[in-house]
Amino acid sequence: MNTSAQMSEANARFHYMDNLRALAMLTGVVFHGALAYSVLAHPFWPTADAGQSLLIDAFAWFFHLFRMPLFFVVAGFFAALLAQKSGIGGMLKNRFMRIILPLIVFWPLVYFSMSWLIRYAITDVQNLSPLLQMIKPWLDNPQAPTAPPTLVHLWFLPYVMCFCILVWVASTLEWHTYLNGLVAWFDALTPMKKACLVPLSLMPALFAVPAPFPAPESFFPQWWALLFYGTYFLIGFRLFHQARFLDQLRPYAPRLLLLSLLAYAVFFYLLQNKAATKTDFLLQMTLVLLQAYTGYWMTLVCILFGQRWLDAHHGFLRYIADASYWVYLVHLPLIFAIQIPLMDVHLHWSVKLSLSVGATLAIAFLSYHLFVRGRLLGRFLNGNSSRAIISAI
Repeated sequence: MNTSAQMSEANARFHYMDNLRALAMLTGVVFHGALAYSVLAHPFWPTADAGQSLLIDAFAWFFHLFRMPLFFVVAGFFAALLAQKSGIGGMLKNRFMRIILPLIVFWPLVYFSMSWLIRYAITDVQNLSPLLQMIKPWLDNPQAPTAPPTLVHLWFLPYVMCFCILVWVASTLEWHTYLNGLVAWFDALTPMKKACLVPLSLMPALFAVPAPFPAPESFFPQWWALLFYGTYFLIGFRLFHQARFLDQLRPYAPRLLLLSLLAYAVFFYLLQNKAATKTDFLLQMTLVLLQAYTGYWMTLVCILFGQRWLDAHHGFLRYIADASYWVYLVHLPLIFAIQIPLMDVHLHWSVKLSLSVGATLAIAFLSYHLFVRGRLLGRFLNGNSSRAIISAI
């Protein structure tokens, strides 16, 4: 690619990637709200409600398999855009300003507000979730050791920064010169062969954790998450330089969607029977395989869908894309604050889910409009309006 073409590509606004990033974040709000009414998440989710439905699980875990993988593809894509536009140093500076500084500011607020909400629930709620019942004696014991803090739902921020640093390391060491042969071989494959090979590289990471794969919330990087999400970040980074891959893959989109749905149907059926056969190696391997293929294929389907239907400048979508970072940062304490009182209210789970997610989104977007958009906090999170594309996570 010549220099002028590179500069034109770097200065373009990739609306569909912006919008996909926003959708991934907003889907996370719905996902976290839905876990309170999930059968499979009931033992470990703090606000788990007496009302549950496998219908929630069927939809929630489907989106879980590709929501964050899609996000890391978008993050890798924008990292490549930044590196081409501003150099590796400029990319690292931008990521530090948009990722690490917000993490430093918002993590204490999020973590301690959620800790307070959990203590409030243990004190005031009668119908405690299994997790809160388990930790209540521990919190009531002044001699009990303090639990180590976690990154909660902000865990993805340091991972994105870590991958950006690895890009700098790889660039400095010129690792690409040692991989030219492998890259050339891979690029020569047909689109469907690529789509079938990549998920195999995800299996070692997924085999290290239970299915469905958890969020790596620990402050210490987990190797499986580095490998798993790092692969998706690399896919996004290369996608910026290999846009023709999407053109080649587009005719296969219906096939990928159908295969994804079939793979997930088998995965969800097996997942419900997993507890009875915990030591079944073949079952575990099958779940890992189905997770890898469903997640990767649906990520590709989302990107192709986004490029086809979301790649246009639209005021409403631009507003949602700009607001999504703030909404995601603040949503989990809001969900907990709304769902904790609802644990003692006798309403159908669908009503509670609608109330908690609807109220969370309403409060988050209203606060964005009143206190963030066009103000110092908005520039802190998203950068200048005219440069929002390179400030996306």
